[in-house]
Amino acid sequence: MLSTLFHIPSQIQFSSTALPLFGWGFLLVVWAVLGGIGCAWGIRSYGLRAAASMLGMPLAITAAMILWLLPALDDGLGIPVRGYGVMLLVASAAGIWLSIVRGREQGFDADTILALGMEVFLWGIVGARLFYVIEYREQFFPPGRSLLASLPAVLNIPAGGLVVFGSLPTAAFAAWRFAKRRGLSLLALADCIAPGLLVGLAIGRVGCFLNGCCYGGPCALPWAVRFPPDSPPWLEQAAQGLLQPAADAAGARVWSLPIHPTQLYASMDAALLAALAVCFTPFARRRGEVFALVLTLHPISRLLLEAIRVDEPPAFGSLLSISQWASLFLLLFATALWWWLAQQPLLLREGIGVLAAGNSGEASPASVQQRQ
Repeated sequence: MLSTLFHIPSQIQFSSTALPLFGWGFLLVVWAVLGGIGCAWGIRSYGLRAAASMLGMPLAITAAMILWLLPALDDGLGIPVRGYGVMLLVASAAGIWLSIVRGREQGFDADTILALGMEVFLWGIVGARLFYVIEYREQFFPPGRSLLASLPAVLNIPAGGLVVFGSLPTAAFAAWRFAKRRGLSLLALADCIAPGLLVGLAIGRVGCFLNGCCYGGPCALPWAVRFPPDSPPWLEQAAQGLLQPAADAAGARVWSLPIHPTQLYASMDAALLAALAVCFTPFARRRGEVFALVLTLHPISRLLLEAIRVDEPPAFGSLLSISQWASLFLLLFATALWWWLAQQPLLLREGIGVLAAGNSGEASPASVQQRQ
């Protein structure tokens, strides 16, 4: 576990003058310069309306973070850089990179996949965080605390607290809007980015391990792990009376009892599913089958992993956690999707560019070049 990697100082020193880095400080100037360059490039490449649609929301969110969120996160030592947040960014970059590579093979240009990845990532984070905040609302909105006072904790995503299933509705809606706006096939886009989403999940689960969340139950296997004092599993075991919170005779506080590293299980599972989805791509007979495969296998593995996780209580008066209920719902949806896909026309392998272009009569330049 390595929850905090290091701290970013809240001020930078120029000669004898200390300038603020966050808020109305140096970082906002950098945002204005880079944002201006990005807007100029977007307007030149796509026009004013498309550039505003593509860059407006990310720039606004970044400005809000610089002005209000980051100063609120200052703990006196500076802004803590969390291992969870860093792995989240690495996960996003890796997932988008794989999607760009796959997109080139299917006739999508890199700019299209990059723009899609940004929208899906941002809206997915919104949904995943919203789901977590609703599920653990007592933690964020205790009695006597105002909504304004709770806002920094709600927005402190780098400290941890995302539910993967919560990202699905918002990310799917963002992908649908993107495909409709650009006249692309939604199923083709879904097939293209599905393995990248799993790669991002695999890396993101390493962030969960660094943060100590999403932990498992007691384990006597050789690869069992212990977490340090005040970590989430340690706090739960102490609350259950399984640990002595006080220091021992040598002045050291005991670590948690051995538990399953379910975060690493989930990481390996997502990586294997990503590899399987990539290998299955040449054998897919219809648009959407790669995405449907992912939507089928991931909930099954999640149902099994949840059986050894102990961080989520049973939901709705049942023996299942809310993630297991979500997995069952996704399996039903995947079943319906497979049935619907079976009614769709088969793909023509020699016209794979049609898969990306989303039209019915003309292959993309990329596919023509591939056939030559």
